[in-house]
Amino acid sequence: MRGTRSDVAELIYEHPTHVRTPDGEVFVARTYGEERADGTWIAWLEFEPADGRGATLRTERETSQGSRDALDVWASGLEAAYFEGAFARARRACARRGRASHH
Repeated sequence: MRGTRSDVAELIYEHPTHVRTPDGEVFVARTYGEERADGTWIAWLEFEPADGRGATLRTERETSQGSRDALDVWASGLEAAYFEGAFARARRACARRGRASHH
């Protein structure tokens, strides 16, 4: 997936759980999704700095679901512990994209 949100991506859910780094940075977690040609949906998480400063971090695809309704259910059921792992994945994905853009 590209490093920026697609024009056809939809905000699926803004999560009440925020992620706090050891340095005290706070990130708002949101699930975005996109319908594929076959009618299924893919989704990823984005972590935006709560203070609006800094880069938004994005995971690779986190799930594939058979419908938008199924994606809504998946997103609304995520627990706080899931966001910690997803945030780490988003940081790694951002670092990989950064290295790739320098070659």
